[in-house]
Amino acid sequence: MKVRLLGIVITAAILAVGFVFWRSTILPETGSGPAPGGAQRAGGQLVTSGRAAPRSFNRLMAQDQLSSILSMLTMGRLVRVDLTTFEVEPWLAEKWDASPDALTYTFHLRPGLTWSDGVPFTADDVLFSLQAIFDPKTGSYLSDVLSVDGKPITADAPDASTVVVHFPAPSGPGVRQLETLWVMPKHKLEGALKDGTFAKAWGTDTPLSEIVGMGPFVIREYVPNQRIVLDRNPHYWRKAADGTQLPYLDRIVYEIIPDQDAELLRLQSGDIDLTQSELRPDDYVPAKRAEDQGKLEVVEVGLSPKADAFWFNLKPEAWKNDPRFAFVRRKEFRQAISYAVDREKFAENVYLGAAVPIWGPITPSNTQWFWPDVPRYSHDVSKAKEILKSIGLEDRNGNGIVEDAQGHEARFTAVTQRGVGWYERGLAELRSQLLPIGIAIEPAAIENATLIQRMLKSDYEAMYQRFGTTDLDPASELDMWLASGEGHFWHFGDTHPEPWEMEIDALMRQNAATPDQEQRKQQFKQVQRIFADNLPVLYFVAPRMYYAYNVRVEGVKPSVLRPVALWNADMLSVR
Repeated sequence: MKVRLLGIVITAAILAVGFVFWRSTILPETGSGPAPGGAQRAGGQLVTSGRAAPRSFNRLMAQDQLSSILSMLTMGRLVRVDLTTFEVEPWLAEKWDASPDALTYTFHLRPGLTWSDGVPFTADDVLFSLQAIFDPKTGSYLSDVLSVDGKPITADAPDASTVVVHFPAPSGPGVRQLETLWVMPKHKLEGALKDGTFAKAWGTDTPLSEIVGMGPFVIREYVPNQRIVLDRNPHYWRKAADGTQLPYLDRIVYEIIPDQDAELLRLQSGDIDLTQSELRPDDYVPAKRAEDQGKLEVVEVGLSPKADAFWFNLKPEAWKNDPRFAFVRRKEFRQAISYAVDREKFAENVYLGAAVPIWGPITPSNTQWFWPDVPRYSHDVSKAKEILKSIGLEDRNGNGIVEDAQGHEARFTAVTQRGVGWYERGLAELRSQLLPIGIAIEPAAIENATLIQRMLKSDYEAMYQRFGTTDLDPASELDMWLASGEGHFWHFGDTHPEPWEMEIDALMRQNAATPDQEQRKQQFKQVQRIFADNLPVLYFVAPRMYYAYNVRVEGVKPSVLRPVALWNADMLSVR
């Protein structure tokens, strides 16, 4: 371990020296120094980091975390959810009117908006984006998200500055549902849609001059698996309260750093200004030390609304003739695992105590939708063993691992993302806590790109991972909840849902179509009850979130959702 840590330190130091030289030559620090009267100063560059490389620059097709970040930096939408207040605010549309039945919304676009290449932005771009999303050849995951009661949201444009959106049925989230409608440029992508190649458009090998947007930045350079450089969009529409043209920054450099130890060292040394995600539990002390030295600002953001998830691949085709699937698919098997896990101990060993036990995907941070009475599985190893025995799993040969009557053992390989400390610790802890009930988990940490590929192909036995979201309303995640959804990660392409999945489908469709918020809460309680009974995914703890950034960065408004600071990138500046 000492050799490994020393190697990380030496490697990070070498990278830091080279990066300081590169950073000083790529762009002069025109924004350095305090602005008069304490106002934020325009100019300069900010260096941020994350662990993943982009899979596509097409936001209608890619739904990974980096795609979400890049869309916030480069794209636009009619409305936006403020990730600190979680209120809907006007964005490309300056205002909207709702019909009395809340089925029609008339959006008035801001006047004089242009794409980053100077081409005028019009209502036709919004209509084109909806057309692309619902085109069967496109196969966009957003087709589920932007549907109500299984029917697509539609729109028309009486003129170039007005978009009238029609909901096919009452919508629970209402206008909030349109927060996921990323607007794409018709003048750049209409040809791809017509010839059926839209799904492959704007891949990572696309000439960057072809990628235009309505966001505060444009992609200037992409060095695969190293960095993405984004320059300010001179045609960006937004201004600060004092009239300053936004964004403040001239440039954002997104460094791809797979190893979080190296990322922390570079944050402490000042080579990067902020990260896309929160601090790891064991990073808190060194970050506070750097704060005492005047290098970093460390803030407690709150309890995370998203938690690590552990699940078995429940797609039958993935197991082919593997007899273990006979017990993996049974809810009792997963219930035994939930009983076996000591969540308090899990919080202590994985998150150093900075976490609280949970029994479902909704954490106490999501105050509107959290149900404190969700069915719980108290730590009880004896009960876990009894449940396993009731479905025919016993340690018949005395080797410590339970097996079925034919001798098929409960041994599994569980994959997670390499370089994320709490993922690797979480799997190690799970392995330790499941051995007493005779279930063997072999952790396998792999690169993020490989992990995503294997997940999409259902090429794994079990997985430990965390998924992000852009909103806390459960209707914003229909693609996950619905069996037919593109984000139904424990069983992609579920064409034969179980009865309990069909119950969830029905409840979530009702939830998405019910304007009454109290009714929606009751419906979602039933969803959480069914989910907790069948446990397609197991959750153990919700971590407390801490965030650190360079003291020279101003305008940071940390959110409990990722990207913690970059969601508000046009308001960030550097001293």
